[in-house]
Amino acid sequence: MATSNDLLIKQRSVIEFLAAEGCTAANIHARMKTVYGEMCFSVRAVQKWVRIFKGKNPRETILRDRKRSVGPFPHQTWLIERKLTA
Repeated sequence: MATSNDLLIKQRSVIEFLAAEGCTAANIHARMKTVYGEMCFSVRAVQKWVRIFKGKNPRETILRDRKRSVGPFPHQTWLIERKLTA
């Protein structure tokens, strides 16, 4: 079973690839929604990642979250895990 972190990285990879092909954020979100359904990033999140990836060399981007001093918020982790197991 994929963890919530794996799902985030997969979706970021899709966004990076489609943005490199020149797809718009709205188009990327619509395509991802058909695959990921309820677990898909929001339109705003897709727009954010398209801005981050736009103009960057795909060999230089980092898809994983950087280490933080604070962990994820417990209610968000619980919600994501609940959706993954449903």
